[in-house]
Amino acid sequence: MDLGIAGRKAIVCASSRGLGKACAFRLAEAGVEVTVNGLDPQRLEATAAELRKSTGAKINAVAANVATAEGQAALFAACPEPDILVVNNAGPPFRDFRELDRQKMVDGVIGNMVVPIEIIQKAIDGMIARKFGRIVNITSGSVKMPLVGLDLSSGARAGLTAFLGGVARSVAQHNVTINFLLPGPFDTDRLRSNNEITAKKQGITLEQAEKARAAAVPARRFGQPDEFGAACAFLCSSHAGFITGQNVLMDGGIFPGAF
Repeated sequence: MDLGIAGRKAIVCASSRGLGKACAFRLAEAGVEVTVNGLDPQRLEATAAELRKSTGAKINAVAANVATAEGQAALFAACPEPDILVVNNAGPPFRDFRELDRQKMVDGVIGNMVVPIEIIQKAIDGMIARKFGRIVNITSGSVKMPLVGLDLSSGARAGLTAFLGGVARSVAQHNVTINFLLPGPFDTDRLRSNNEITAKKQGITLEQAEKARAAAVPARRFGQPDEFGAACAFLCSSHAGFITGQNVLMDGGIFPGAF
């Protein structure tokens, strides 16, 4: 399918690896000029080179922490007028809620609620003026089905979802959409790290922890990042202008509800 976004410009936050990288790849494949971002300059440049080679698209690389004002400024200096914005940021690690002091909670809310809002604030008026904008927030399946140990991540991202729900409706008339992609267990470094923690706590091997986690998924497997990237690219396409304010859950069937 031609996504109808060739020639558009995109910023994809935290895209040197994992789900962000998969989103950047699928957008570049669709002919979008993509600005990728990460903290590790060497890994980021390797990702940018890989995307250039595999897609032929123009790829800009900005090594910066998007949680800082300086990092956000660097992103928008590289891509001042993005048509597409994929907001992504690492969440807090597994931790018992009793271990969360005030500063840890504040940091979690800033990282997974305040920072995405700040980035969107910088992009949205230009999108409105150009009558085209696609904003996709990568949150988590835990927004719909909170997981013990990820309470801070679930709470901050649920707050972001509620905050932007109203914003999405206020800009829909300008062909600007805001949606949310909620990943379940995808085969990424973060999942492997969480599985390692589980294995250590339960006194089992990593392989045993992974098999147990996959067995709990109705699809009986972990998601592949490219599947996620393809869904993101569709939400950013010209065909998705009537989809806004929605939470698209990609979890292999884990969430048991009908809605």
